[in-house]
Amino acid sequence: MPNAATHPSRFELSEHGLRNLKAAHWNLAPALLYEQAMRRGEGILAGDGAFVVRTGQFTGRSPKDKYIVREEGTEPTVHWGSVNQPMTEAQFDGLYERMLEFFEGREVFVQDCLAGADAHYAMPIRAVTQRAWHSLFARQLFVRREAGDRRAPEFTIFFAPELRAIPSVDGTGSETAVVLNFKRKIVLIAGTEYAGEMKKSVFTILNYLLPFHDVLPMHCSANIGHDGRTALFFGLSGTGKTTLSADPLRRLIGDDEHGWSQGGVFNFEGGCYAKCIRLSQKNEPQIWNAIRFGTVLENVAIDPDNRQLDFDSEAITENTRAAYPVDFIDNAVIPGVGGHPAYVLFLTADAFGVLPPISRLTNAQAMYHFLSGYTAKVAGTERGLGKEPSATFSACFGEPFLPRHPQVYAKMLGDKLTKHKVTCYLVNTGWVGGPYGVGERMNLPHTRALVDAAIEGKLDDVPVKPHPVFGVLVPSSAPEVPAELLDARGLWSDGAAYDRAAADLAARFRKNFAKFGAVAEEILAAAPIAG
Repeated sequence: MPNAATHPSRFELSEHGLRNLKAAHWNLAPALLYEQAMRRGEGILAGDGAFVVRTGQFTGRSPKDKYIVREEGTEPTVHWGSVNQPMTEAQFDGLYERMLEFFEGREVFVQDCLAGADAHYAMPIRAVTQRAWHSLFARQLFVRREAGDRRAPEFTIFFAPELRAIPSVDGTGSETAVVLNFKRKIVLIAGTEYAGEMKKSVFTILNYLLPFHDVLPMHCSANIGHDGRTALFFGLSGTGKTTLSADPLRRLIGDDEHGWSQGGVFNFEGGCYAKCIRLSQKNEPQIWNAIRFGTVLENVAIDPDNRQLDFDSEAITENTRAAYPVDFIDNAVIPGVGGHPAYVLFLTADAFGVLPPISRLTNAQAMYHFLSGYTAKVAGTERGLGKEPSATFSACFGEPFLPRHPQVYAKMLGDKLTKHKVTCYLVNTGWVGGPYGVGERMNLPHTRALVDAAIEGKLDDVPVKPHPVFGVLVPSSAPEVPAELLDARGLWSDGAAYDRAAADLAARFRKNFAKFGAVAEEILAAAPIAG
């Protein structure tokens, strides 16, 4: 039975078509969700109070199983293709009806939240889930509503991991389906336990809607320094957005998804979703301290007898995750809003060991690297990746979540960089001294020192030298970092081998960029030199 005392919205479940439910649990607090999840055998309690769950077969997102309903509104505005696969309205209606039938006679958990920390753009959303722990995830990741906020949801997520899609009926490629319907304002998630599908579905929704309001949606983290200047960190999963933005000397706005409006930057979320493989108190103290009661840990190894966590274990996956409210981070900015950024950093894990640890970018180079979105995906963040990092290009450092053409977002970024006179850097958090398997992963304390120097303005006046292939501007020195570490070629024992690797990577960049077709001449001129 619904609990009216914790039921902020007048929009009842019956209006979604849900019927004959065994029970509906509305907006339960973390302690109550712990109790429900443990009663249902969904996870166990760790010694530090975090709730530990397993996501079963899928320990990452399923990008090949994501669909957008094709109708008169999305037909001309969505960039259709392998990223944005179409589903017909009839196919959606059939799957939705089966999901409503699936929930009959079952318990559901409801969380009414917001997407967007800026009140001008905050969108009411609702998560209706089969699992109690998925409801806890939604409560901790999205923005909490103020008491008395009874607005109906603008979008509703239905999450039923035990329901299976029927490929021959639904037009899906497997029994897993993540389907966004912008006309009916519904998201359906079936056939997977991975909670990140909820988070990224909401991000995709905002990526589609916000450009209508002249707001640039961004796959980036953000923080503010003691001087009040905001910094943005773009990058794909595993490149360091969460780690590098969680800086004890700066205030965290958010760790993954933001909007850039006419007024400044704002967090889309109310929580963080940090990778925690090899998490240590020494290297990532703020994230370490956030692992406590209220935190959901996905696929982290745990001793069932003493309930001690093993963050170094890859026994289940390398894509182990911690979901917690942003205020679990010391000095977090609440609400998550900040001014226009002074610095933008593009983070890339270069598996070839070619790119310098840090380099300054002209605006044209920034646009080129934003559209390129080069990095190396880390095993486990998506289905289908093996143990080896896979070099990839993902437009705008988030192509799987872009319903529109990448150039829509790139043009918005370029305009804002110019208008607000932003300084941009490219930071290699990947390999140096050789490619993966030969060189070493960039030392985290050194990366932190370079990032800190950049966003504190300490590299603004340092002499720079253009990279011979990529043209990016490499500083000659940086505080607390050996000067020789800044010379990517000099770190290789074989200079000729470096030159061949640099030429190969440059060719990959140029081949990838050709898919964008007509691009402004100054951006094309920022391409690396052909070998």
